Amino acid sequence: MKDVWQFWIDVGGTFTDCIARSPAGALTTCKVLSSGVVKGRVASAPAQRRVRDPRLAGYPEAFFRGYRLRFLDTAGQAGVETRVADSSPDGTLEIAAGDEDDPAAAIGTGFEIDGGEPAPILAVRRVLGLGLEQALPPIDVRLGTTRGTNALLERRGAATALVTTAGFRDVLDIGYQNRPRLFELAIVKPSPLHREVLEVEERLAADGSVLRAPDPAAVRRGLDELRRRGIESVAICLLHSYRDPRHEEVVAREAVAAGFEQVSVSSRVSPTIKIVARGDTTVVDAYTTPVVRGYIAKIRQRMPVGRLRLMTSAGGLVDAEAASGKDTILSGPAGGVVALAAATIEAGLERAIGFDMGGTSTDVSRFSGELAYEYETEKAGVRIVAPMLEIETVAAGGGSICGFDGQKLVVGPRSSGADPGPACYGRGGPLSLTDVNLWLGRILPERFPFVLDEAAVAKRLDQVRSAIEAGSGRRLALEEIADGFVRIANASMAAAIRKVSVAKGYDPRRYALVAFGGAGGQHACALARDLGMTTVLMHPYAGVLSAFGMGAADVREFAVATVLRPLDEDTLRDLAPALARLEEELRAKVMAQGIDATQIPPGRHQLELRYRGQSSTITVTEPDAANVARWRRAFEDEHQRLYGHVFGGREVEVAAARVEVTGTIEKATLPAQSERQRRAEPVASRRVFADGGWHEAAIYERERLEPGDRFDGPAIVVEATGTTVVEPGWSARLTGRGELMLEDRGVALSTQVAAIDRPNPVELELFNHRFAAIAEEMG
Repeated sequence: MKDVWQFWIDVGGTFTDCIARSPAGALTTCKVLSSGVVKGRVASAPAQRRVRDPRLAGYPEAFFRGYRLRFLDTAGQAGVETRVADSSPDGTLEIAAGDEDDPAAAIGTGFEIDGGEPAPILAVRRVLGLGLEQALPPIDVRLGTTRGTNALLERRGAATALVTTAGFRDVLDIGYQNRPRLFELAIVKPSPLHREVLEVEERLAADGSVLRAPDPAAVRRGLDELRRRGIESVAICLLHSYRDPRHEEVVAREAVAAGFEQVSVSSRVSPTIKIVARGDTTVVDAYTTPVVRGYIAKIRQRMPVGRLRLMTSAGGLVDAEAASGKDTILSGPAGGVVALAAATIEAGLERAIGFDMGGTSTDVSRFSGELAYEYETEKAGVRIVAPMLEIETVAAGGGSICGFDGQKLVVGPRSSGADPGPACYGRGGPLSLTDVNLWLGRILPERFPFVLDEAAVAKRLDQVRSAIEAGSGRRLALEEIADGFVRIANASMAAAIRKVSVAKGYDPRRYALVAFGGAGGQHACALARDLGMTTVLMHPYAGVLSAFGMGAADVREFAVATVLRPLDEDTLRDLAPALARLEEELRAKVMAQGIDATQIPPGRHQLELRYRGQSSTITVTEPDAANVARWRRAFEDEHQRLYGHVFGGREVEVAAARVEVTGTIEKATLPAQSERQRRAEPVASRRVFADGGWHEAAIYERERLEPGDRFDGPAIVVEATGTTVVEPGWSARLTGRGELMLEDRGVALSTQVAAIDRPNPVELELFNHRFAAIAEEMG
């Protein structure tokens, strides 16, 4: 596949980002709405049954032929629908003839063009210039998607049944009886994913020995009844099956014979102790896998030839048809973390925090030399045991809905999404964060991919002002309200960054902030200043960096085995052949995906360790010249960092062993050019609201900047895939690789002075976190 086009695609909640790499190695970017539609607005009607929008200029001749064309009414709702008979590269659309009256709309009328294909296919066609009737050539697609995530969040997965040991039908509903919000009186439990439960008369002892074998005929009768009730997927999780999977395999064979669409087996999905977490993970897999594979099937239908690989939550690529739901919950955000690692290394930084702000949410992560994983986490109220990159997500994106609840301004968690989108999209959508950034001058409407409705933003902001005035008697300026929404969003995102840094014992002031996503550059400087961070890196592909991560990813395979033995020489000796066997199995899986053996370095071995008597574990990577003393030292170093103390002399237990095998893939790198020192010249200026007031900000076009160019804020840098706001007090420099490096001169000095007068709040928060951890450990 080296001589074909590569497409690195990240399907987000609002936009789908695409980077295409030609066979010659040239990179092209493309951004489309995740709804798969192309928006336009009538600028002129050059002839009968013809309309023109110059922003559609550049599409090839006849590109939109056969697409559905929907004109929108004044409220932004779909009105007359017809088809495009032909289109021209100047943005002219010829409307198909029909019996209806001439649907040519008045100047300023919005419209949508829809080919009925998934957004990734639209992006591929846009880059290659292929119309609907033209077949796609062999291509190599690497895809990140939020389909599994959305199915989990919105409870729109497959109709699923849990099959478990008799007497344990309520085990997942009961869970661990933990209360995440201790003082909340009205507790609302997340709704379960499974619709039905089938109990099987079988039982294994804790050591895996058989106490009662299942009756296949009885199992089949129960499964047939589930089918009659409309169940599509089954999640099989029997007691102690991590010790011996034979009973689960009996049930699985009967489920396949009964014709179930998806059969998830816990001893394959997550062969670890703890039936609640293992059961939840298996149900998640059964619930989301049909959704993910259904989406993949739609894409594959339109690209029958070529390679299609999917990004996993662990930051690795797998063949899309073999991808499972539980491994793709963080598929899209994982691409951003992989890109963060690549950008940090290439820029020569020691450590960085990733700030990926998209249309629906913001994902933050941390990198300090190697990817950080978590192996048991909770997403959407469900426990998942699977390797995932450490990512903290907050519902604050460009589409986050802004409003007034009668007492305070609120941002999110609901999003306007791609349809109807923010108010400025002209579809009657609610006031969103994109709208307030537009109102504050942080978005240049003339550089947006389609025409924005600024009047709709003014109307929505005025409605909020009226609500505030009715409730408080205060009449605020619209920019004060808009700035308040921005500050609330920044506070929410700063809290997420503290969770991946301060809460884990890391000081964010020692990190650079790598901002990306379509909206990241609009908030990066203000967010960094709130956290005491003095450096912001904007990658050349910052607006589509998660897509860049798809091209920077490798093929990764993971395996886990339950151990439950003391950390001693006997355990390590017995584990060695088991780990070697797991590594060989994973190498075979990686090679099956087209990776040559020479591209597979030795696997990474890890142990999940804990003090005897504890339930939680710490994952420790194999030390050099590993022995019991070195394993224990590595474990206690991590325990000290996380909790501020160790238990000297207390026995350490191996809960599980993990193996990771990576198949490396050739990656694109940024070509370096020599820098020359000069002051950049702006192309224009405009008013921007920042630091509580209006400023005249210089506007720079990123494509015109040269390596070594410098300028100071307030300024706005515009490019095809995003906008960067350089706040007052910040300076900017373009590196030889095309990165925009922003530095806050003022906060560095003020932080030094503050440290003399009083303890730094970050240090206090670190102390409080460690104190709380010690208190929890001591009970």
